[in-house]
Amino acid sequence: MMTQAAFVYTPRFNDYDFGPGHPLKPIRVARTHELLRACGLLEPASVSVVKPSVADEGAVALVHTREYIDAVRAPSEGRSVRRPLEFGLGTIDNPIVEGLYEGSAIIVGASVLAADLVIDGKADVAFNPAGGLHHAHRARAAGFCVLNDCAVAIAHTLKRCGDGTKAVYVDIDAHHGDGVQEAFYDRRDVLTISLHESGRYLFPGTGSVSEIGEGEGKGFSVNVPFSPYTHDEIYLWAFREVVVPLLEAFEPDFVFTQLGVDTHHTDPLTHMSCTTRGYMGVVEEIAQRAPRWIAFGGGGYDVTAVPRAWTLAFARMAQLEAPQRIPDSQAEHYGKAEKPIPLHDAETPVIDEDWARVAREFAEESVKEIRERVFEFHGLGEGD
Repeated sequence: MMTQAAFVYTPRFNDYDFGPGHPLKPIRVARTHELLRACGLLEPASVSVVKPSVADEGAVALVHTREYIDAVRAPSEGRSVRRPLEFGLGTIDNPIVEGLYEGSAIIVGASVLAADLVIDGKADVAFNPAGGLHHAHRARAAGFCVLNDCAVAIAHTLKRCGDGTKAVYVDIDAHHGDGVQEAFYDRRDVLTISLHESGRYLFPGTGSVSEIGEGEGKGFSVNVPFSPYTHDEIYLWAFREVVVPLLEAFEPDFVFTQLGVDTHHTDPLTHMSCTTRGYMGVVEEIAQRAPRWIAFGGGGYDVTAVPRAWTLAFARMAQLEAPQRIPDSQAEHYGKAEKPIPLHDAETPVIDEDWARVAREFAEESVKEIRERVFEFHGLGEGD
């Protein structure tokens, strides 16, 4: 049976804009849409492009406090934000800009819509490229994230589907998915798994292996930290050693993924050394185990790498063949137009031997400790 895939998109995603000097560029989402269309990946009858609307405040309140929602709304209503720093607003990362609430809530609405399409059987897989704002906390903005669309979509799904529903959240962004982890830290119906550059080296400074949940949720928060210069081979090895057995043991009803591209070796904010081929190796592992799949975009600050990776990812989600090269109509955004530009990375980064050894040893230690701390909660032995 052909996979029914939904791509959730609106030009209003451009409204989530912190200004020209900010690292988070909304153009990367628009260019993903343009590239998918140019590649013919939005044309098949099995693919639908669906327009979202602003999330209902009741949905937002599944994760965020009313006081915080009111603070985020204030600029749109001509009010000043009282105690902005208490809410993480007015900072370099999260400046107060016009339309802050609407720009955030349209992204939440898109992620909730993606979940609803899958819940209702209108799509097997759904992708919101503007989503993935995983650092937003219950009452505080952080790391370019104001409202946590990932956590809201998961909470909405559990509410709609009722007791006994299980969801897994897999986050492959280079930054720890701290806000989503926090939202479900004491629950066992949501398994959160974050693979990221270690907090020793990168914002938000959390995501150690020892963060495994609490109370009923103990063993259901999993963190796989990596050292700088981790490359495809190491990343994929760790993913297969940890995430694959946990996914198979947990048997979720829904798979949610945050598909950040800032593990890419050209990303200006991180220190990882992965390519689109390693990225797609992970996407492939997820695709084989995600019959009902809701995906969000996430980080990624090289605006030539992000659209390529998300185009490849959506093609795999929809079980379509992506072209080998970028269409001529889009080539000007990705390099010199006088020669064909491949959709996949053409080059692999050269990594210093000492850093490569450190990265391997770091990953091996992370995997070993995760197996010791977490696997028993899922009926797995350390060798499984």
